[in-house]
Amino acid sequence: MPARPALAAALGAAALLCAAVAPAAADTSETVTVDKTGHITEDGTVTLSGTYRCTGAEGVAFVSSAISQGDKKRKVVYGIGGSAAQCDGAEHRWENTGRVAPDALKAGKAHVQVTVTELRSEGLLLLLPSFHAVQEKDIKLTRS
Repeated sequence: MPARPALAAALGAAALLCAAVAPAAADTSETVTVDKTGHITEDGTVTLSGTYRCTGAEGVAFVSSAISQGDKKRKVVYGIGGSAAQCDGAEHRWENTGRVAPDALKAGKAHVQVTVTELRSEGLLLLLPSFHAVQEKDIKLTRS
């Protein structure tokens, strides 16, 4: 698998993991938001965006996102890329882009999960996730 799709898949998986196990962020000054509108193209390329603020990262930090639509019982969640985060206490914009099968998602209501995660070094070879901020939001996915 080429490096870029592998990285996107890894970050998408991290977003799903974060949404499943992440506790609420301990520091209320650390936030992540999702814009109310996302975009999808004919070929299945999805773009999501928003803002984030985090502090005190000692390791590599990133913003990961995932999107889903439809019936909660049979819902499929798609990882939509990831982007590097600067945890300097300032508010920053994030934008993630990823591709799903052309008919997997359609314009309309969608649910987004976004997480600011840091990978902290524990021991010689172990990296553990540390969650700075988590947000879930219903958005409108528009065709572009």
